[in-house]
Amino acid sequence: MGRFDNGLAVTADKREDLHSFHHGKPHITRCTIAAIHGLYLYFTENDRVFQTAYNTIMKILFLHGWQSVPGGVKPTFLARHGHEVINPHLPDEDFAEAVRIAQLECERHQPGAVVGSSRGGAVAMNIQSGRARLVLLCPAWKKWGTARTVKPDTVILHSRADDVVPFAHSEELVRNSGLPATALIEVGDDHRLADPEPLGALLNACLGADGRPDA
Repeated sequence: MGRFDNGLAVTADKREDLHSFHHGKPHITRCTIAAIHGLYLYFTENDRVFQTAYNTIMKILFLHGWQSVPGGVKPTFLARHGHEVINPHLPDEDFAEAVRIAQLECERHQPGAVVGSSRGGAVAMNIQSGRARLVLLCPAWKKWGTARTVKPDTVILHSRADDVVPFAHSEELVRNSGLPATALIEVGDDHRLADPEPLGALLNACLGADGRPDA
């Protein structure tokens, strides 16, 4: 049983298997989800409760990372929660072409949120995303592209344990952009951010809620 901040008790009515990776090896994390009043609650193995925002359907443009492909854990997670996810293939060896493709998809679909993961975060920073919420996952902005700041209301998710893109790079990006410290959410145990806690934070960030899990 879980409990909202307002004291409402809920019981789980749905279970999902989330495929994630530890040390490069796939495994399955059992996660319980309860849908109450249009909200999702996540119960992880240690019974911590994660509350998402209202279950609002939206278009999300998801820009994958280097040597990744469409249809990964994170865009699949968003799609399984009812959102329309646009997840184009971005070429690894041509950053300018990746930006061009992302820009065309953004203009064509007019998403409510643009999510960029690692190199895809750098791609997201280098397109004109209009009024879409920008959600960056461990953005590799120092390695690719020319953008050195992000727009207001951008949310950045990053693990301090990331051994691919240093957490300090996101701290610098927040300072460069004049964002509040709360724009950077420390979450997860690695670069992938594919476990239940960061996935819940990603969903919240896309919907405009606080991406931080409840204690």
